[in-house]
Amino acid sequence: MTQERRQYLRIQTPVAIRIITKGNEVCQTKTKDISPLGLRFENKNDCFEISDILELRIEIPNALSPVHAKAKVVWKRKASPEADSPIDIGCEFTDIEEDNKNTFLKYFCDLLYERGREAGRKGE
Repeated sequence: MTQERRQYLRIQTPVAIRIITKGNEVCQTKTKDISPLGLRFENKNDCFEISDILELRIEIPNALSPVHAKAKVVWKRKASPEADSPIDIGCEFTDIEEDNKNTFLKYFCDLLYERGREAGRKGE
């Protein structure tokens, strides 16, 4: 049995993100899940390496401006066994701009609250 290494709950939610790589390339995608410590997204080509530092612009719904963060690529793997399958990229936040932390954490807490209410309505 493998031990779960996650410290925080992840919530599956598609949030638009813009990624700026160390080579100043820009990529737009959506998250697959988020947590207070990081996020996972899918990418069609294998252009990210473990330990790459990425600049992120996270488009929080109803926020006035995107959340600016830096994250390190900590893992990557094929989303499925097919040859042309996209790659899942797991990132750990290394820095979130101070005035953006509250926006991000409030959004995460709101998601947790809403998921809890949905589970309650379903009798889980």
